[in-house]
Amino acid sequence: MSSSDPRNSPHSEPKSLLAGVLAVVVHLLFIALLVFGVSWKDHPPEGMMVDIWTELPKPVPEPVKTQAPPKQPKPVPEPVKPEPEPPKPEPIKPESPKPEPPKPEPPKPEPVKPEPQKAAVAAPVKKPDIAMKQKPEPVKENKPDPEEQKKKEQEKIKEQEKQKELEKKKELEKKKELEKQKELEKQKELEKQQEIAKQKEAEKQKALEKQKELQKQKEKELAAQRQREQEAKAQREAEAQRAAQQAAARNQVTSEIGKYKALILAKIRSRIVMPPDLPGNPVAEFSVTLLPGGDILDVKLSKSSGHAAFDSAVERAIFLSKPLPLPPDPTLFNEFRNLNITVHYRE
Repeated sequence: MSSSDPRNSPHSEPKSLLAGVLAVVVHLLFIALLVFGVSWKDHPPEGMMVDIWTELPKPVPEPVKTQAPPKQPKPVPEPVKPEPEPPKPEPIKPESPKPEPPKPEPPKPEPVKPEPQKAAVAAPVKKPDIAMKQKPEPVKENKPDPEEQKKKEQEKIKEQEKQKELEKKKELEKKKELEKQKELEKQKELEKQQEIAKQKEAEKQKALEKQKELQKQKEKELAAQRQREQEAKAQREAEAQRAAQQAAARNQVTSEIGKYKALILAKIRSRIVMPPDLPGNPVAEFSVTLLPGGDILDVKLSKSSGHAAFDSAVERAIFLSKPLPLPPDPTLFNEFRNLNITVHYRE
C-alpha cells in the first residue's frame, strides 16, 4: 500500500473522536428523557378533610342541600424538553412517551342523612393538596311539632301492633291448617286401617264359608255314601231273602216233587206181581209220559233188568196205577211230564 491512503493519514483521527462524543451525548439524553418520563407521573397522595360535629343534628324533613363538588386541580405543565445539538451523524430517534390517561373525576359527596341516636359523620371527600379547603354550609334545622311526632309514633306503634296481630293470626291459621292436615292424615290412616280390617274380616268370612261349604259337601258325601251303603245292604238283604225264599221254594218244590215221586213209585210197586226167586236185586228203568190229570200217555223201557218177567210185571203195574198222584200246583207239572221211574226187585 502507498503512503498516500487517506484512511491511514493523521487527519482522520479527529473525526472518529467527534462521532464517539456525539454518540455518548445522545445516549445520555435518551436516558434522561426515560427517567424524567417515568418520574413526572408520580403524584403525592391527596389530602382528606374530616368534619367533626359536637352535637347531633335533628331530623329535617326537607332534603339536605348537597355541597358543590370541589374544583378540579389545574394540570401541572410539562417541563420543556431540552433540544439536543444536531449531531453530524444521524442519532437514534427516542421513542415518544405515551399520552397520559385521563384522570377520573373526583366522587361527588353524598347528601348527609341524619339518623337518630347515631353520630353523623360527613362523607370523606378526597381533595388534592392544591385545592383550597372549604367549610360545609350550616344545615338549616326545622323543629317538628311534638304533637305530630307523638301522633306519628302512636300510629307507628298501632301499625306495629296490627302487624303483630296479623302475624299471630297467620301463625294461628297455619297451626290450625297443620292440625287439620294432621287430623285428615289420621282419619285417612284410620280409614285405611278400617278398610284393611274389613278386607281381613271379609277374607275370614269367605274362608269360613268355604270351610262350611266343604263340611256340607263332606256331610252330603258321607250321607250319600251311607245311603248307598244302606241301599246296598238292603239290596243284599233283599237278595239274600229272595235267595233264601227261592232256596226254600226250591227245597219245598224238590221236597214236593220227591214226595209225589215217592207216592207214584209206591203206587206202582203196590201193583207189581213179583216173579219168584230172581237172583240178586235186578233194577228196571222206565220213561213214562203223563197227562195233566195223571193219566199215562206212554210207557217205554229205558233200561232192562235182565229179567223179562220182572220188566213186564213192572210195565203192567205202571198202567194199572193210573191216574198217578200229582201235586196240586200246576206249575210243578213240568217236573212230572216226562217221568223217569226206577224199580228195584228188592227194596
